[in-house]
Amino acid sequence: MRGWVSKPRGKTVLWMAPGAGCPAGDRADQYWLLPARSGTAPRLWSEFPAMSEDTVIEISNVWKIFGDRPEAALRSIRDEGLSKAQVLERYNAVVGVADVSLSVNRGEIFCIMGLSGSGKSTLVRHFNRLLEPTAGQILIEGTDVMGLGTKELQHFRNRKIGMVFQNFALMPHRSVLDNVAMPLEIRQVSKNDRMRQAAAILDIVELGAWGAKFAHELSGGMQQRVGLARALAANPDVLLMDEPFSALDPLIRRQLQDEFIRLSQILKKTTVFITHDLDEAVRIGDRIAIMRDGRLVQTGTAEDIVMNPADDYVAEFVAGISRLKVVHANAVMQPIDAYTKCGGTVGSDAPRVKASETLSALIDLAIDHDSAILIEENGREVGVVTRADILRTVVEGTEMS
Repeated sequence: MRGWVSKPRGKTVLWMAPGAGCPAGDRADQYWLLPARSGTAPRLWSEFPAMSEDTVIEISNVWKIFGDRPEAALRSIRDEGLSKAQVLERYNAVVGVADVSLSVNRGEIFCIMGLSGSGKSTLVRHFNRLLEPTAGQILIEGTDVMGLGTKELQHFRNRKIGMVFQNFALMPHRSVLDNVAMPLEIRQVSKNDRMRQAAAILDIVELGAWGAKFAHELSGGMQQRVGLARALAANPDVLLMDEPFSALDPLIRRQLQDEFIRLSQILKKTTVFITHDLDEAVRIGDRIAIMRDGRLVQTGTAEDIVMNPADDYVAEFVAGISRLKVVHANAVMQPIDAYTKCGGTVGSDAPRVKASETLSALIDLAIDHDSAILIEENGREVGVVTRADILRTVVEGTEMS
């Protein structure tokens, strides 16, 4: 049941059942979300932040405090501004996630990264309520995850979310094909249908010939590809990947990164990817969120973070990242008018590149051409890059590292 309508005092009120989607398509004066558990008051839908059509995940002011008195600890943090150390001393409690808000767009690979203990894995386990937050709101595809009862939550996890773990988590007594088919078995899909779908997913990850094998007969990289296939088998809207490649050898890890990038271009799944490796985040992610001590320090594209670090911590974090493949022409260019006013000329035979071209490609062009490089976007000339612009960007990156 999705909900029902009442009309007190001439107003149309829509009462939403737990786990109902965003009511944007319904006409009413007020929308109320009913609680999943007794003893909890209904909440007015307008109290929640609106999600755009392109936003799949919206996390608002999420806190997670581990201990016997998390609510009391949170009140003291808000009222007295206690630090993590003070919370530990007074309440014997640990702040795992501190007031995190973020959004993930449809089809995006959103990387959350940080050092061990930064809170990244703790945070992602709230998305499907493997952990219960102390406070905050979690919306996925317009569904208030915190409002789901036990059965609704189980159904939501089975239908909406796939998860890939660091330790593969394959069933040793099941064949590869049976492992991949397991989410469909939970959904009570018929055996013939689930085996057919599982076999198709194994073909996509290039393991079609290994369906009858068992986990111990596969290499670590192959086992992780089976784990990814299992997460994809149920065709979830969202993929949660918690350091899926970190236990693998560097060469295998890079091969799986390439494989994941290829699959993402085909399937276009909305993905939250947890990693402690900035190189991996830069290579895979459309956007990156950097965490420290349970807090979100900065969110942006790799280029945003490398070119404009939010603080010294982020600057130190990204110091070792080469700008050559991260920085693009639109971040280096100067306006054509400003260039010509300073006496610059742009010849008719000047090389032209798109605004999305990398710094590395600009360097190659600058070596072969003496003139400035014209930058184009959507068929229009939008800027110019000189050898001086390129050199300045490279030198700034070298000084940071």
